[in-house]
Parts: sequence; C-alpha cells; structure tokens
Amino acid sequence: MVSVTPGPEPDDVGGRGSLVIELDELPSGSLALVGGKALNLGRLVAAGFPVPPGFCLTTAGYRMAATAELDAIAARLDGAGPEGADGLSDGDRDELARRARETVAATPVLSDVEAAVRGAYAAMGNTPVAVRSSATAEDLPFASFAGQQDSFMDVAGADAVVEAVRRCWASLWTDRAVAYRTSNGISHREVGLAVVVQQMVDAGMAGVLFTANPVTGTRTETVIDAAAGPGQAVVSGAVNPDHFVVDTASGRTLQPPDGTALSLGEDQLRELTSLGDAAQRLFGAPQDVEWVIDPGGKAWLTQSRPITTLYPLPDDDPLGGQAGTDAASGAAGADTRVYLCGTLLQGLTRPITPMGLSVLGLMRGNKGPWKYVNPGLRMYIDLTPIIRSKSGRKALVRMLPLADGRSAAVFPWLLEDPRFNIVRPARKRSDRKATPGPARTEAKGSEGTQSLGLMAGLVPAMTRTLLWPDGELRRARRFQDRLEARLTLPLPASAARRLQHAEDVLGTDVINGLIQATLPGPSVGYLMLAAARRLLRGIAQPRELEAVLRGLPHNVTTIMDLELWHLAVSLGRDPEARRVFSELRPDGLADLYQAGTLPAAAQDGLRKFLTKYGHRAVAEIDLGMPRWAEEPDHLLGMISNYLRVEDPEQAPDRQFARAADHAEARISELVERAGKKGRLRGRLVALCLRRARQLCGLRELPKYYIVMVLAEMHRQLTAVGAELAGTGTVADAGDVFFLDFDELRVGLRGADLKGIVASRRRLYDVELRRRRVPRLLLSDGTDVEAAMMAAASALPGTAAPDRLSGTPASAGTATGKVRVVMDPVGAHLEPGEILVAPSTDPGWTPLFMTAGALVMEMGGVISHGAVVAREYGIPAVVGVADATGRLRDGQTVTVDGAAGTVTW
Repeated sequence: MVSVTPGPEPDDVGGRGSLVIELDELPSGSLALVGGKALNLGRLVAAGFPVPPGFCLTTAGYRMAATAELDAIAARLDGAGPEGADGLSDGDRDELARRARETVAATPVLSDVEAAVRGAYAAMGNTPVAVRSSATAEDLPFASFAGQQDSFMDVAGADAVVEAVRRCWASLWTDRAVAYRTSNGISHREVGLAVVVQQMVDAGMAGVLFTANPVTGTRTETVIDAAAGPGQAVVSGAVNPDHFVVDTASGRTLQPPDGTALSLGEDQLRELTSLGDAAQRLFGAPQDVEWVIDPGGKAWLTQSRPITTLYPLPDDDPLGGQAGTDAASGAAGADTRVYLCGTLLQGLTRPITPMGLSVLGLMRGNKGPWKYVNPGLRMYIDLTPIIRSKSGRKALVRMLPLADGRSAAVFPWLLEDPRFNIVRPARKRSDRKATPGPARTEAKGSEGTQSLGLMAGLVPAMTRTLLWPDGELRRARRFQDRLEARLTLPLPASAARRLQHAEDVLGTDVINGLIQATLPGPSVGYLMLAAARRLLRGIAQPRELEAVLRGLPHNVTTIMDLELWHLAVSLGRDPEARRVFSELRPDGLADLYQAGTLPAAAQDGLRKFLTKYGHRAVAEIDLGMPRWAEEPDHLLGMISNYLRVEDPEQAPDRQFARAADHAEARISELVERAGKKGRLRGRLVALCLRRARQLCGLRELPKYYIVMVLAEMHRQLTAVGAELAGTGTVADAGDVFFLDFDELRVGLRGADLKGIVASRRRLYDVELRRRRVPRLLLSDGTDVEAAMMAAASALPGTAAPDRLSGTPASAGTATGKVRVVMDPVGAHLEPGEILVAPSTDPGWTPLFMTAGALVMEMGGVISHGAVVAREYGIPAVVGVADATGRLRDGQTVTVDGAAGTVTW
C-alpha cells in the first residue's frame, strides 16, 4: 500500500500549527499539510503566475473532524487491497464508502476550524469564492485523481463556505475516489484532505490546456479546449468546447476547431501556450492546466497538475539503455527517432523487471546495428537507421506483417512523414585524417570473426539435420544434460559466489552452445517449408500450407501442455483430488501444495510435473518473474479448468490428434497435386513437407533452454536477496530483481539499496496498470498508432458496430462466449469459450487447449499465440485493436480465422 503523506506533520510546518495558510505561503507547506492541488497553486504563485488569491484550510482541519468510526472504515478498505482480497466485492467497497461519507457529513465542524475559515473568508472581503478539494493523494506524478473529489463554484457567504468545506471533506469518500485509490494501491488511512478557497474570477472564457498532446503523447504540442463561461462546463463535459492543437515552440495553430467564430484569437492562444509551457518547466513534467480569461482579457491559472497517462519518453530510460547521444537529442527535437516495442513482439504487455531488462541487455550484447532503450520498463528497438535506408524499408515492409499486423498497418503512414525520408549514406573520403584506433579495429574484427565462425559452424549441422533428422533430434535433447551440468553451482556458496555464478551462466560458451545445438533443426524445418511453398506455386495457395504445421511433434511446449492435461485426467479419477480442486481457488491449492497437504495423487503428480517444468513461468523471459516451482497457482488453475471438460471431443489430446491427422491428410493431398505436375516434384514436395513436420516443432527448444538458464539465475539471485534482506540492505528478497549486478555487488558491501528499489517498484507498479503500450514510439513521445487513429477519426466514416477485424492467424470458425483474460494466472476458462487477450507467451498455452478460438490485440502470423493456435487447430485472429475493451465476458461472437474477423 503506497504512502502519499511524506513530509512533516501539520503541526510542525512553520512552527505555527496553523489551520489556514495564504496561497502565497503554501510553498513552505508539505503535501501532507495542504494536498497536491494547493501545493501546486502555491508554487505557481511563488513563481509569479497569475493565480486568483485565496487561502488553504490544511489537512489538520480534516484530521480533527475524523472519527474513530471513519478510521475503522479506512482500515477495512486498506485490508481489502486492490484485488478485492478478504472477500470485499465492489458492492461492499461502495457500501463502506457510503458509510464514510455519512460519517463525515454527520460530524460537526469543530469551532476552531470554523472560526479559522470564517476569519480567512472575511479577510477576502466576503466575496464569492471557489471551494476546491485538495487531497494528499491528488495531483501526484503517478496518479492525478482528476475529478475524484468535489469542488464548488460561486459560493457566497460564510455559512455556505463552511458547508462547502464539509462537503469537500465528504467527497474524499465518493465511490469513484475510493475505487481510484484502491486501484492505485494508495492507503485510505493515510490520505487526508485540505480545502482551497479562492476568489472567483468572472469568466469570459475558460477551459483546460495540456502541455503535451494527451491523445498522441506528442510532447511538442499544446492542446487547448475553450468555451465561453466558467471552466467547469468544459471540465465536466457539459459543453462542446473549441479544440485547438498548437505547436508549443512557435505558437502556430496546427489544428483549429471547426467553424468560423472561434473562441480564442491567435494572441490568446499564444499567451495560454506560453503560460502552459512555463508551468511545465516549473514542475518539470507535462501539465494539465485549468485557466480562465476574465472580461478584461487577463488570463488566470486556477489549477495545474501532472498528466499521468503519458507514456514515458525514450530517453526516460530508468536503466540507461543504449540510446546514445542521437536518441537523447531526438527527444529535444533535433533528430526525431522511431522505436519499435520489442517487448510486445515477445507477447508481453506487462513491464519487465529492471534485472530482467539488464539480463536481456547482457544476452544481447552491444554487437550489431541495433540500439535499445527501456522507457516504461519495456524494451524498444531504434529503427531510425533502418527506416532511413531503402533496403531497410523493404525488409521491414516484408517482415513486420508477420511479427505484428498492427505495426505493419501503421508503418506506411509513418513513412509518409518527411522526417524519416531515406538518407543516402555519406560517401567516405579517402583522404580523411581520423581513422579507427588499432584496439577498435581489432575488437570489431574479433566480433565479426566469432559471429562468422558461429554461422559457418551451423552449415554442416544443418546439412546433417536435413539428411538424418532423427540424429539431430537426439543431439538437441542431449544438450539439456550438458546445460544442466553447466548451471550447477557447487555448495556451499557465499552470496558473492552465487551472484558471480548467476552472471557467468550468461557466458558466450553457453549461448553459442545453445545456438549450435538447437537452431539447425527448426532452421532446416522452416527452410523446407519455404521450399515446399515454392514447389507448390500455381498448385496450392500459401495459406493451404498452414495446416501442415498443425499438431506438430517434438514441440516442448505442446508436450508440456499435454502432460498437464494427462495429470488433470488422472486427478479427475481421484474423488478426493477432484473435490479439493472444485472447492478451492488456485491460491488456496498452492498453499496446500507448498505445505505438502494436497491429496496424495495431486501432491505427487504436481511435484513430478514441476521437477520437469518448474523453471517455466508466465512472462518467462523476464528473469524477475516467479517460476512455477515457486508459485504454481497458474498450473493449479489450469488443472481446475481441465477438470470441467466433460465432452470427450473437447479433450485437448483428442483435439491435438485431430490436428495432426488433418496435417497428414493435407500433406498427402498436396503431394498428390504436385505429383500430377511431375513425379520428381511430388517426391520433393513430400520430402520438404515431411522434414518440415519433423523439425519445425523444435522452434520452441532454444527459448526453452534459455528459460532454464534464466530460472537458475532467478534461483541464485533469490538466495542473494534473502541474505541482503537479512542484513537490511533491501526490504525483501525479491527486491534483487529491481537492481542490476553492479548494484547488488555494492549492496553486498553494505550499501543501503532500499531507496533505489522503492522508486523502481513505484514505476513498475504504475506500468503494470497501463492498458495501452505504444508499439511504435517517436522520441518526441508520439504514439504513432494513436496519431494515425486520431487523424483517421477526423475523416468521414465510423467503425463497424458489429465486428472487429485483425490479421488472419489460424483458419477455421468458432462461435462461443467471450472470456476476456488480462492475466492467465488464476484465469477461469470454460471449455469452448473464446479466449480474448492482450497478447500471449508460452505461459498462456495451457489455456489454449480448451479454448474455442483465440483473439489477441497484439501479434502477427508468426507471433507465438498465432503459431500455437495453428498447431492446436483452433481459429485465431490477432492484431485486433481494443479487443479486450470492445468485447465483454459472456458475449457470443463468431471468430473466422481465415477472414480475420470477429462478429456478433
């Protein structure tokens, strides 16, 4: 639960213990004393901005009014937690919020507080005022709380002001405010509320401005909404305001509103833009500013708070990244750059832990042309040099649709931007004086030689695989024994030795050995598939070959899923096991397993399964994610789902067998059709397709072994974390995953790392709640897809009300009820339901086995979810924008995997 009340206690501020503070004295206050809104207004006043005068009733007044009953309600809400623990439903939470409001409303305003308010109001001349809530959990960098508490305009008379104060206090407990705090993990017991009382400005024109475009994320644009009269009408949505988009640097209007009678002139737009830009510079972050222009033409600022929904800039990399000086200058506008989200391509929408990103960087190395940054704790690849190259563009246009259909759809729009025109490389001058130093030349030569040697070594292995595939299968599997021996650390081992071992297992010997042992098989398999496609030109459509990859043998992930199914079948025959799985949630089952008290069949069966597959996890490429051996909740939930399968035809092993039979039938059909063109062609097609089926299933093996390495690293680092937690260097063993190797070495020498961990955990928690992640991101903050959609929305035409479209990924049709799953852990999926998800990775695949069809917001035809759906023989459509938002649980839809549509 996040604390939002740092700083001195109210009575300590200024040594006065005052209930009322004038706005120009507020910068000396604290968030705990005056709340976010008042504190920001005080900073604006101190910096000379035009702010209506007034005063702040501090949180001391609210604390004095808080009763023991209110504290008990807040404690109950805190115990509930953001996931509804302790059995607290949304309805229960709203009921507690109602009781809290009634408690505040029934509590009299203490005489000292009332006297302070009346005195300060009288000093203002008893003029009409605005009475605004200013919560300590408001206008924070990670949660703005915009509109969550109440404000009251045109309040006149001391009695009315006192009553408005009470109503502001009660609004701290509105249903929406309580839900917002709960979802953001903010303590209800620690939150307090101050009240700002300001002189009303007679508004000729009012509205809001954003110093960055809140829709597209572009940091170089100011967006202004304006309407005649008070700004509350604009904020509440009671009027349709004029909407302006302005270039911040020049003040030039980029997008004026429709119509001829505009509410703001060019001079007023420039003045407001300048005021907003100055406020942004004052607070060091993009701002959401409320403003008023009085009848005399003077502009006033009545509020400024951070825009908390913007995706971080590429140079806001918490781990440093590899962006270099070019990327940093791009954020400032000198050279705008383009980044592709590699994390989304891996099937992950969630952030990656700092240690996970650090390890991915170590595995990647600094070789090659690719540069990476990690804004929002996600990995982004700098595509700028590729986009500015003619050959690079051609390659991206060809490959991007396979990896992510939505990125591919956006790409042509991006290429029309003149900032990314093709740049011819400068001709090298033969007489230049600057030459690379010997060390640099030798290093580059060494790297190139190693890479060339590694690739050359694959050629005989691939030839051997083509001729004797069974032998290559055995070699690939034997590598696991060698890898397990390499990962073993002799015990006992110190924390320093464990840390060194965790880093050493990423050595080039392990990575190169893994490549040599596992890549030849799937590489030959897919080359054979490509050769068959070429041989079948004019004979079969390319999509007809998809069926050949259904029910593939030798896929470790499919084998794992089927073993889990067989475990569930065996448990279904055990009455006690079936009873326990039907009565308990996955977390309860996990508690019994860890205690060794599951029914014997389940305890022993799961133990054997985890001995083999316990190194795997959801989002398993993130080193920081708990492995199934630590937290088997997900697997136990899947077993519960499987136990609900009653129709034998829906059994995953039967579906998989049908998919394999369908593939064999398709091969026979294609060979027969090719044979009609010539006997040799028929034989070659048969060879190619048989080899493809034998070898393509091995594509999961490289990642499977990499995850074994990551799991051993995770295990050793957890042990290091336990020792650091014991010495007080970190608060919890899991904190090690919010640090990197160098920081952990410093920690082992006694440094306190709790502050670093706390700040990164806050960022991680914020990013966990983010629903939209830009797939293509510019260095000025622009979400390219959002910008394209914003431009398209201005054109005539609307989206179809009864369908969604995406990339066809696995042929077939299925009609069923929707089940939207944002996180597979604990997910409930009835047999035959349509699985709708943001994206998937191997940790999701047990859900596929009973799903009627798959719909994903991310991905292309070669993304993991699409490939596995084809192998299981279930219809799939991927790259479906906003699928988890537009589709709802229980809705009946039809998925057409060949047409790429979801209809209802």
